Amino acid sequence: MRMSLRGRMGRVVAVLGLTAALVLPAAAPAAAADPNVLKIGTTQDLDSLNPYQTALLVGYEIFTLNYDMLVGFGPNNETVPGYADSWTQSADGLTWTFKIRSGMKWSDGQPATAEDAAWTLQYYLDAQKAEVSLGYGYLDPYVLNAAITAVKATDPTTLTVTTSRKNDRILQMYLPILPEHVWKDVPVDKVGDFVNTPPVVGTGPYQVVQWTNGQSARLVRNRLYWGPQGAADEIVFQFFPDATNAMVDAFKNGELDYIRNPTGLQFDQLKTLPGVVAINAAGNGFTQINFNCYDKDIPSGGASTKAFRDPAFRAALGYAIDRKTLITRVLNNYGTDGTTQVPAWQRAWHSEPNDVRSFDLTVAAQKLEEAGYPLRDGVRYDKEGKPLNLSLMFPDSDASYPKVAQFITDWFGQIGIKVTSRSTDSGSLGTTEYLDTEIPIKGQLKYDMVIWGWVGDPDPNSLLQILTTDAISDSSDSQWSNAAYDALYTQQNEATTSEQRKGYMDQMQQLFYDQAPYQILYYDDELHVYRTDKFSNWQTQPTDGGTPFFVNGSINYTTLQLASAASPSPDAAASAGASAGASAGAAATPAPSGNGSSTSGSGNSTLLILGIVIVLIAVGAAIVLSRRRRTASEDE
Repeated sequence: MRMSLRGRMGRVVAVLGLTAALVLPAAAPAAAADPNVLKIGTTQDLDSLNPYQTALLVGYEIFTLNYDMLVGFGPNNETVPGYADSWTQSADGLTWTFKIRSGMKWSDGQPATAEDAAWTLQYYLDAQKAEVSLGYGYLDPYVLNAAITAVKATDPTTLTVTTSRKNDRILQMYLPILPEHVWKDVPVDKVGDFVNTPPVVGTGPYQVVQWTNGQSARLVRNRLYWGPQGAADEIVFQFFPDATNAMVDAFKNGELDYIRNPTGLQFDQLKTLPGVVAINAAGNGFTQINFNCYDKDIPSGGASTKAFRDPAFRAALGYAIDRKTLITRVLNNYGTDGTTQVPAWQRAWHSEPNDVRSFDLTVAAQKLEEAGYPLRDGVRYDKEGKPLNLSLMFPDSDASYPKVAQFITDWFGQIGIKVTSRSTDSGSLGTTEYLDTEIPIKGQLKYDMVIWGWVGDPDPNSLLQILTTDAISDSSDSQWSNAAYDALYTQQNEATTSEQRKGYMDQMQQLFYDQAPYQILYYDDELHVYRTDKFSNWQTQPTDGGTPFFVNGSINYTTLQLASAASPSPDAAASAGASAGASAGAAATPAPSGNGSSTSGSGNSTLLILGIVIVLIAVGAAIVLSRRRRTASEDE
């Protein structure tokens, strides 16, 4: 189970002992005036507080702090209690019974019951029946993959879920359980219009109370949270779109406690700083060039050439990409060669395809000639006689993308294909350039190639699904349709054993590689850096080879302690240090004393609290005990 730390009181108790615990609540008002704030920097800009309407990793990170999932993810991505405290599966495997913890409340004080969970799952079923997607549609496939057919709250603490076939996908659903009393009047076909204005109501450990687009989002502790609570009273996500240097400078100046994905060069510089831990971990995702494979004509829209509908053309371009150069020159060696849509991080499911392409511009040119794309006077032409003049877009959220674009422009240019690249913001790229409707409207899907990336779940379904035909109207960024791939997706999802499932996935990965709707550039490492002067007890997920944040769920936020709190036992400290060093090559230096950016928990604050303790004890133990009981009950 998780370590339990109850707000400011629990943290100082560890330092001052039982006597302090009896009187500390007298200083509780100071927590609001002088909160312990965890400041996190990311180059992504939050696109929405509506979980159905976010397409970015930072959006998922924030909604998992706001809400619980029905079943949570533990330190090694195992299933742990979430909104449900326990669960059982019937003998025939078709009925799941979830016990919802008794007495749980939403952050606004309303009871959180099985009825809310039933309403949330029914919302997806209603959307499926109406044949509409919920917002962007990224979350819809979880219910479909779990084969859920009916849900019912039989009492406030019991949820029953019926499925059409035996499977365990219901335990892997990355779905937030939402408060029915907030969302009940939002029609399924209008959910994308729901702003979800702060303060956000949820059962998670923190709730968003303020969001300034392009700048920051502020979350405060949910005092009604049912689980362990970490040391941070508040969490501030600061957004640095197209400003990696500014993010790194803010971290160096002590204005940020944690940053995600500086450049490889910046990472190497940061890990030499005192009081800093730098982790490079294998990422559960990839960076790709995706092609516009949409196979229907769109008036004044679509790709600039029908060549992208040809797998031979797309595959030939793979020979014109030097992945090792990208990893060395762009990532500073923090990544590995990419091949399939199932990253190497998912060791149980990843398989390398046959006949892996190697960088060879001569072979690339030869393959294009053989496929019917001739070169005349240094210019490559498509089968309709038009010169190939391709557009290449990328979001402004990653400093590596423009560098990759420069290399691609040069390599493709050497085989006669002109490339014009441009940067755009992530939100516009995801909403106006990619996502089509079932009947595409004029101007949509008007792109050729895009550099971007995906991050997966513990289960590979999410990364497999985005390449299905069903994803075209929702989450597809290639608009690729292949009946054989669709059939294999269904077969692997309905397979009764892991061995059978893996066999189908192997075929899917080979088919994907041969058809090349993407060129996977690399499996880039996750580069995370944090300071140790304010917070301690940083945990990673998985414990061997992971990172503290931007993983699965909110568990690692709940284990943080103040650096000024009592040190962990020597054995625990040695274990944590071994994990960080062995799993990620982390460079850690003891935190400097007395230099933390937070004053709550400093030496002066401790002396002040001790003085107050002595005075309050002199006033009378009866009053102290009365306050302790009242504050403790409120804290629960």
